[in-house]
Amino acid sequence: MEGPGVPPPAARPPDVLVTGAAGYLGSLLVAALAEGRVPVGRVMAVDVRDPPAEARRDGVEWVRADVRSPDVADAVSRFRPGVVVHLASIVTPGKDSHRAFEYSVDVLGTENVLRACAAASVERIVVTSSGAAYGYHADNPPWIDEDRPLRGNQEFAYSWHKRLVEEMLARWRVERPELSQVVFRVGTILGETTRNQITALFEKRRPLAIRGSDSPFVFVWDQDVVGCILRAVAGGPAGAYNVAGDGALTIHEIAARMGKRCRVLPAWLLRAALAVLKPLRLTRYGPEQLDFLRYRPVLDNARLKSRFGYVPRLTSSQVFDLYLRGRDPPPRWGRHGLPGGLEGAGPGGRT
Repeated sequence: MEGPGVPPPAARPPDVLVTGAAGYLGSLLVAALAEGRVPVGRVMAVDVRDPPAEARRDGVEWVRADVRSPDVADAVSRFRPGVVVHLASIVTPGKDSHRAFEYSVDVLGTENVLRACAAASVERIVVTSSGAAYGYHADNPPWIDEDRPLRGNQEFAYSWHKRLVEEMLARWRVERPELSQVVFRVGTILGETTRNQITALFEKRRPLAIRGSDSPFVFVWDQDVVGCILRAVAGGPAGAYNVAGDGALTIHEIAARMGKRCRVLPAWLLRAALAVLKPLRLTRYGPEQLDFLRYRPVLDNARLKSRFGYVPRLTSSQVFDLYLRGRDPPPRWGRHGLPGGLEGAGPGGRT
């Protein structure tokens, strides 16, 4: 009963459904939701795989479903969450992956989830995009904010698909304004146990650098990404936000912290070598790979802090040091007292 001097009833915490819940980021998020780090109701975790035993949490319902299938719509319809967190995408393609499959998951899977949300009157969707959506271009500014166009790179499936997904989300914001959106353009995620295509770049005996390019990286702590998502679940303001720690590290700074020196080669030589080696199947990367290393989008996180209200707890420098401390076996130590040792990565490990 409401009346003078009687406060309105407290809003009921939202039920939350998470896609891609058995993945690296998804498992961290599900654990945080189960621990009650923000008030939520029920939690449903959806993934194409069954979760490992250690990922299961009391109070979390697990559903095995492919985001491309009608099973996702059935799960959303039955569960009727207030918030859907959509994490499912192909971040690191498998050995036998191909572009059509990646498109079907990244783009068509997202469309399927959006339609399921609309049909079940979901109030909010939280989507993890990537700084890769801005693309790897020679005319990228030194720091990219959220007002820059999303250009992607057609030759990089992950980058191009993130652009297509964001264009779809923009259409939905116009056509379905009742479905609130929070879109996170995430930088390179690192934590103590992170091992992916990006970290493989750094673990080479001599990390590759291209002459004339600093190849800057912005890093974000995995728990800061979880913290941003939790704030979005709890009602943080809608919008699109870059998610990255303060500052950036160049490939030369990264190598120095690992007690290594970069192998610096001219772009023309690398381009020629990759053009020869890829057709021979001696590398999975073609000449276009140079743009991924040369023209990296460096994310400005000012809007995340000022408008969304989340200040990352670790800077790019601090989270890289955290990653170094978590390496196993322990790294050798270089002459500057810092831990030390391209065939590496496409843009599938975030930016």
